[in-house]
Amino acid sequence: MELRDYIAVLRKGWVFILVLALVGVAAAAGFSLLKQPVYSASAQVFVSTQTSGSASDLAQGNTFTQQRVLTYSNLVETPIVLLPVISSLKLDMTSDQLAELVTSDAPLNTTLISITVNDTSAKQAADIANATSESLTNVVQNIEATDADGTSTVKLTRVKEAQVPNAPVSPNVPVNVVLGLLVGLALGVGVAVLRETLDNRVRTESDVEKISEKPVVGGIAFDSKASERPLIVQVDPRSPRAESFRTLRTNLQFLDIGTGSRTFVMTSSVESEGKSTTVANLAIALDSAGFRVILIDADLRRPKIATYMDLEGGAGLTDVLIGRATIEDVAVPWGRGNLIVLPAGPIPPNPSELLGSRAMQDLIAGLEQQFDYVLFDAPPLLPVTDAAILSKKASGAIVAVASGRTHKGQLAGAVSALENVGAPIAGFVMTMMPTKGPGAYGYGRYGYAYGYGLQDEETPMPKAPKRGRVAATRGAER
Repeated sequence: MELRDYIAVLRKGWVFILVLALVGVAAAAGFSLLKQPVYSASAQVFVSTQTSGSASDLAQGNTFTQQRVLTYSNLVETPIVLLPVISSLKLDMTSDQLAELVTSDAPLNTTLISITVNDTSAKQAADIANATSESLTNVVQNIEATDADGTSTVKLTRVKEAQVPNAPVSPNVPVNVVLGLLVGLALGVGVAVLRETLDNRVRTESDVEKISEKPVVGGIAFDSKASERPLIVQVDPRSPRAESFRTLRTNLQFLDIGTGSRTFVMTSSVESEGKSTTVANLAIALDSAGFRVILIDADLRRPKIATYMDLEGGAGLTDVLIGRATIEDVAVPWGRGNLIVLPAGPIPPNPSELLGSRAMQDLIAGLEQQFDYVLFDAPPLLPVTDAAILSKKASGAIVAVASGRTHKGQLAGAVSALENVGAPIAGFVMTMMPTKGPGAYGYGRYGYAYGYGLQDEETPMPKAPKRGRVAATRGAER
C-alpha cells in the first residue's frame, strides 16, 4: 500500500478509529477511578563511621562506609528490621507482606540510604518509612563491631523524615488516559488497515486500474430507490444521478475504440451489478442528444429491458435470430426521439449458440448501418459465456462494476473471460458508488463533461405505452 492508500484508509475508517480511541480513553479512566489510590513516602538515613579524626582514618572510614551501605540497604526488607516496625505500629501483616510495601535504594558513590513505602494510607506510608529507618539504625548498631568502649564503629542518622503525602502516586489519571487514547488509536488504525488489506472488493477506480489498463468511462451513484425508478434519466433528468449517465454518454463519444462502429455490449462480472439499468439510461441519454439508438436485450436467460421500458416482451431478438420474424416486426419505438427497443423475446434453450450465430453477426452489421449506437444488454460474464461471445462481434464490452460489491477476483475473472476469446474491452462503468464518505462519488468526476449543463436537454419524455410489434423501426424509416 502507498501513502495515499493509508490516508484513504484513515479517512474511510475514521469513525471506527475514533470509537476505539474513545473506548481506550474510557477504559483507562474507568481503571483509574476503580483502582485504589496508592501513596508514597520516603525517609533517608546517612551512614558514617566513628574515627579518631586523622586524614588516613577518615579515608579508610569513608571507603568502609561505602562498602557497607549496599549491605545495609539490603537489610531494610529483612524480618530483623521489619518485625520491630510491625510491633511498634501494631500492623496487621507479616514481615513478608510488609516487605512488599518497602523498597530501599543506595545511590552510587554516596553513603545515603533511601527508604520508600507505598501504601493505600498516606499517613501509614509515612509512619512505616520513619519506623523502618529507625529500626534499621538500631539493627546496624547492634550487629556491627564495637570499639574498646563498646561503641559501634558505624553510625546511622536519619537526615530526612518521611512526610504524609498530599496526593497519590498511583493511579496517574492523566497519564493513564493518554496511554488509553494512544492504545485505542493504534488499535483502531491497525484494525482499519487490516480490514482494508483483507478486503478484496472493488471500491474505487484505482482498484479497477490494478486489474485492467482499460479506462473507467463513468461512475453511477448508488440510489436506494433504483428499483422503483430504474429510468432516472426520464423521471428525474435534472438529478445528479441522471447527469452521471449523460457524462457516460459524452465519454463514449470520446472513446477511441479503433473502429467506425459504435456497438457496445453492457455486461458485468456477476448479476445484480446494475448493468441493465445502466444501459437503459445510457440509451435514453444518447437518444435525448439526437443520436439514433437501438437498445437490444441480449440477456436471453433473465431479460429485464422490456420490464424497465414498460414494453411487451413476448416477441423479440430470439424470434429474429431463428428467422421467425424480422426486426421490423418486433422492434418497438420508445418515447418521442430516435430510440428503438428490441426485447429479448422467448427464452431459448441455447442462448450462447444463438448469440454466436451467423444470424447475429448479420443482424449487427445491418443495425450498424442504420443506427449511431447499437447497445446490447448481455448476461454476466462469469456464470455464462453469452456476453463474451457477443462482445467479440461488437466494438467492445462495457463492464459494469458495483462499488463495494464486486470482488477483485470476480472482476479479474470477467476480464480474463473477454480476453480469452479475443473480445475487446471498451471500458468499465462503476455503479452503486457511495454518495457519502471519503470514497463518495462526485458529480462529473469521470469525464470530459464536468459542469455539463442541462439547458440543451429536451423536455422529459413521457413513458411510452405498452406496445406490440411495429411495422418498421425508425432507423429503417430514415
